Amino acid sequence: MLNRIVLIGRLTRDPELRYTSNGTPVCNFTLAVERNYTNRDGDRDVDFINIVTWRGLAENCARHLGKGRLVGVDGSLQIRKSENNNRTYINPEVNADNVRFLDFGNSNSRSNNQGQAQNSQNNKNQQQKSSAQQNKKQEQDDFDAQFDDNFDADDFDVPF
Repeated sequence: MLNRIVLIGRLTRDPELRYTSNGTPVCNFTLAVERNYTNRDGDRDVDFINIVTWRGLAENCARHLGKGRLVGVDGSLQIRKSENNNRTYINPEVNADNVRFLDFGNSNSRSNNQGQAQNSQNNKNQQQKSSAQQNKKQEQDDFDAQFDDNFDADDFDVPF
């Protein structure tokens, strides 16, 4: 038997972290996942899928995720049934084994000190990258100047 599901989508709201009666963390959030095909109007329909995470993964999701974040979820499908007023309700949800954060969150989810330190580090990294790109471009220009032979593709007869 095989019960695996892999989804990529965006959170529709902030995750909700709760604890069971014995203290186990559980986090719930809803994922908006576009379908692979378009409807008659040319638009892609969206499915809203409930996700459940447990223990350390639940705490990480609650700490780092927020509305609009893009995530990949790997888990298994489970169906919860409930009855209310003599009606049976079927509630599908994904019990996530793994959640991958696929975009960068904003600094609001961190404390200000961490956000400022991260921004400072990002600025340093950006300056280093820019300097490295300029050096690489200069090296390429020097290399091209050494071997500039005024090649013109029209000088050759190509058989096709």
